Parts: sequence; C-alpha cells; structure tokens
Amino acid sequence: MSTVFSVIVTLLMTGMDMNETNEPLVEAKKKKGAKKRDRSVFREYFELIAETAVFVFFVMTFIVQAFQIPTGSMEPTLLVGDFLLVNKLVYTNTDNPIDKFLLPRRPVRRQDIVVFKYPNEMAKDFVKRVIGLPGETVEIRNKQVFINDKPLEEKYKVHNDSQVIGKSDYYQYSDSIRDNYGPVNVPAGHIFVMGDNRDNSADSRYWGFLPETYLKGRPWLIYFSYKAERDAYLKTGLRDRLKKLVSFIPRARWNRIFKIIH
Repeated sequence: MSTVFSVIVTLLMTGMDMNETNEPLVEAKKKKGAKKRDRSVFREYFELIAETAVFVFFVMTFIVQAFQIPTGSMEPTLLVGDFLLVNKLVYTNTDNPIDKFLLPRRPVRRQDIVVFKYPNEMAKDFVKRVIGLPGETVEIRNKQVFINDKPLEEKYKVHNDSQVIGKSDYYQYSDSIRDNYGPVNVPAGHIFVMGDNRDNSADSRYWGFLPETYLKGRPWLIYFSYKAERDAYLKTGLRDRLKKLVSFIPRARWNRIFKIIH
C-alpha cells in the first residue's frame, strides 16, 4: 500500500515538474506566434495598400480622369473651381470586337460636353460643347448658330455682351467672327466645338476644327466645387497654393457637389 502511494506521489511530483519546465516553452511559443501574427497583419495591410494603388492607377489612366475648370468659357454650365470626373472610355476607338462589345462606347453627339487636347498646345486640356458634326455646315448669324441652314436651339448658352459685331464693323477678323462666322463645312474626322459662355470662349471659331482623335473623354460628375478666383490657374506659387487649399472648405459650393453633368 505504501508502495502504491509512493508511486502516485512520484507521478504527481513529476507532472508538476514537467508543467513548471514547460511554462517557459509555452510562453516562447506564444511570443513567436504573436510576432508571426504581427508580421502577417503588416503584410496584409501592405498588400491592401499596394493593390489599391494599382487599382487607382489603372482607373485614372484608362477609365476616369480628374479635371479642374480653370476659366469661365463654359459658364453657367461649368464654373471656375469645379472639379470633374471625366469618362475616358466613352469615345475610345478600337478595332477589337470584344472591346467594342464589353466597353460602353458611343459616337460623339451634338451638344455633348467634351474634354480634349488643345490643338495649338497639346499639353493643355480644354473643355467645350460639340456644335457641328462631320459633314455638316456651320454658320453663325448675329450670335445665332445654324446647322445646315437650320437654327440650333441652345438653352444652355449665354451672351454677356448684347452688342452684335458685324463682319464689316471691325478691322480685326477675330472680333467679327465672334458673332458672325462661316458658313464652313466640318471635314470628316473632325468636329466644331464652342463654349457655353459664347462671348468669352476661345473655341473652333478662332482655332479651327477639332480632330476627333484629340478627344479625351466626356465629363459626367462634379465631385467638388468651390468659388475660385478667375485667374487662380495662373497663380502657382507656394503661397497661392496654400491660400487655395485653405479656402476649399469655407468657399465650397455644396449644392454642386456630386452633380451629374449634361
């Protein structure tokens, strides 16, 4: 009986020694596991950030472009200080039938608002409205636009100058063509574009037809807007940039944010 009791006591003592001996090992394993988890979480965050960056780069390169309105040539439709998202896929030309089927493309339509590379300075982007299409005859008579000798209804345009400049009123050709222009025939592969602020817009009246290959996309959403100074795009110094940054929220046009562009 005493022998059995001795064996039980020995086993219990051995078990206690084993538990005491294993505690440091268990703690070490816990710490090692925690370090692995920390590394795993860090890796997950890094991969998430990298994937997001790649996705944003892809979207901004091929699908959507951010664009800011620097001048008042498209007022009142688009105002100085509007920030737009431009659909870059809508006018993309492709010979691949799969791309044509999968991607939402369509031909240019009259009165579309378009963003394009300025023909006289390709590094600059302009935004105007499509007025004349390939093969059409465009003429302006006393501020009224005619397409194929029929008056074009334009509810979006404004004239801030009530004076009508006739073809014989001024020696400068650039003055007379503001209100009286053409008739001209739009060549194939080109369009005729004008600003909605008709008396203050540098458009096809002054620099000619726009090749359709210069089109970059169609604005579809105002994602932010603030009341900017009219010459803000000319002020690029550090102090001017900080001033614009500080004025974003106090001068925001909240009623224009997330407005769909037509």
